[in-house]
Formats: sequence, C-alpha cells, structure tokens
Amino acid sequence: MDATPGSVGTSASLTLRLGQALFSFASLLLMSVGVEFYSYTAFCFLVTIMGLLIPWSCTLAMVDMYSIFVGSSLRLPGLMGIVVVGDMVLSILSLAASCASAGVIDLLLRIDRTYCPPKFCGRYQLSTGMAFLSWFLTAVSALLNLWLVASW
Repeated sequence: MDATPGSVGTSASLTLRLGQALFSFASLLLMSVGVEFYSYTAFCFLVTIMGLLIPWSCTLAMVDMYSIFVGSSLRLPGLMGIVVVGDMVLSILSLAASCASAGVIDLLLRIDRTYCPPKFCGRYQLSTGMAFLSWFLTAVSALLNLWLVASW
C-alpha cells in the first residue's frame, strides 16, 4: 500500500498539489486583476473557492515535501481522513464554481457584446479554464487518497 501513486507523501502527490496551486493562482489572478468580476455572483464564488484552494494545496504540498525529504510516511488515519474530506469538499466546490462561471460567460457572450467586451470575456474564459484544470487535479488527488483510505 505504500507505493500508491498520488497518495500523501509521494512525489506524484506533490506534483498534483503544485499543479492545483498553480492553476488556482492563475485562475484567481486572471479573474481579479483589472477585471470587474464582482458584478457577477458566479465570478465572486470562483474567486472565493480559488482563494480557499491555494492555501489548502500549498499546505499539503509542504506536507508532501516534508514526507519526501524525511522519508517517513505521514499516513495516519486521522490525517488521511481530513485530507480526503477536504479534497472532496474543495473538488465539489471548485467544480460548481467553474461550471457556474462557464454558464455566466456563455450567457454574456450570447446576449450582447456590450455586456462583455472581448478583452474581459477572454480573461473570464481563460480564468474558468484554469479553474477547471485545478478542479481536475483536485478530483484526481481526492480519488487517489480515497482509494488509499478504502484499502486499509
């Protein structure tokens, strides 16, 4: 069970966590810098969830780095339960935020160009795409850790 790829304390988990943090940061940066995202509730929800996902991913990346450098396993049942529940909750919330933002962008593009200038719509679309990539990595991490916990 120690060789389960993607479980806490492996280099694959570190890669997943760094990818989550990178895509979440990119989504947050694209959505909030120079764009008036606060006019739409779905975009505010996306910014909030990406803001929660960044510290979660960075904290677990530090746990993975510590585990890799020390060479010990930090797979305690309580810790693994917290990681699985946290990953599942954030995965569901990031999927909801990404889908809601994609729906608003689609609506804005169909209504009229005056609601969404091409410069802003492009950034909204790119931000939502980054959020979907972050969701995918979070879901993969949650499923791999759930698999490890279920195999105990």
